[in-house]
Amino acid sequence: MPQAQLLVIGAGPYGLSTAALAQDRGIQTTVVGHPMSFWRQHMPEGMFLRSGVDWHLDAGGEHTLAAFVEDRAIPREDLDPIPLQTFLDYCDWFRRMKRLTVREEIVTDLTKPDSAFDATLAGGDHILADAVVCAPGIRHFTNRPDWATSIPDALAAHTCDLVRFDELAGARVLIVGGRQSAYEWAALIREHGAERIDLVHRHEVPRFERVSWKFIDAHVERTIESRGYWRHLPKAEQDQIGRRFWEVGRLTLEHWLTPRLNWSGIHRWPGTEVVHADTSDDGNQLHVVLSNAQRLTVDRVVFASGYRADLTRVPYLETLIEDIQLADGFPVLDETFGTTIPDLYITGFSATRDFGPFFGFVKASPAAATLIVRKLTSHN
Repeated sequence: MPQAQLLVIGAGPYGLSTAALAQDRGIQTTVVGHPMSFWRQHMPEGMFLRSGVDWHLDAGGEHTLAAFVEDRAIPREDLDPIPLQTFLDYCDWFRRMKRLTVREEIVTDLTKPDSAFDATLAGGDHILADAVVCAPGIRHFTNRPDWATSIPDALAAHTCDLVRFDELAGARVLIVGGRQSAYEWAALIREHGAERIDLVHRHEVPRFERVSWKFIDAHVERTIESRGYWRHLPKAEQDQIGRRFWEVGRLTLEHWLTPRLNWSGIHRWPGTEVVHADTSDDGNQLHVVLSNAQRLTVDRVVFASGYRADLTRVPYLETLIEDIQLADGFPVLDETFGTTIPDLYITGFSATRDFGPFFGFVKASPAAATLIVRKLTSHN
């Protein structure tokens, strides 16, 4: 039975960043997962990132996105904004440069029968590990409004499950949500020939302006330098930072969307929500009533309603979940991402309750890797 000092479950930004640094520090590391699978399978072709070239995976600061751009001689004008594919190419390059091998399988169950963890793979193999880092990302945490359960699956999809738009040519599409994904999906759906798009959200229409995410940098650095940085901040200061995130990331959307949304077929319904939805007699359409009494007939509904942490929905943690202390669906973590199960760490979006909203972004992946690996090497 293969054995590792460290098993990393998940090969997205947080998993790859942690595994690369651990391997760099001499820790025997096994990574299981499909590299960047959420980004490849649940983000659409033609999508752009909201970040700049300063967001990368390397805690050592060598194999950065900027280094990749220089290596490939990518023109600066091709990076404003950064295409999704460019970042995926960078992640492949990062793995090669780090000589990081990923076992492309799925962990179906994780147990700890004694001092070691036992990971069962979909193919039936097992891996024993002294420590485990879980990087589940956001795939299992899709959030939908309560009324979504009454809509047939054939007529509705969360944004992460709608990444091909050709079938929406000529369709009337309702998008529920009003943040970046809602408006970017609206632009993509329009560009694939939809007949009409309605955007319904409870807040006002957001601004579309160029914004800077540089304010995140100082908080990420302080997380590395100051043990328990976020949890030791006064509540008022946490709330102030949260409002800044809301202002930059939610109330303001990317300026490059503006010309793509300039179309008479896009209808915005700010300050409203869906109060009733039912299926037509033939089952091919939905009749929707909004809170302002507006009635719509649509062919598809897209839920751009984000994600909500719920660790109980991560399949491979089912056996251990009763021993992991949770709060509002998040794991309760120590200052090094450790859970209440010794030597089990959880990183990425699931850590935002204890480490701040920065850890829902690629930007913080090297910081998380630094803290976890620092703890792992302190055992040696």
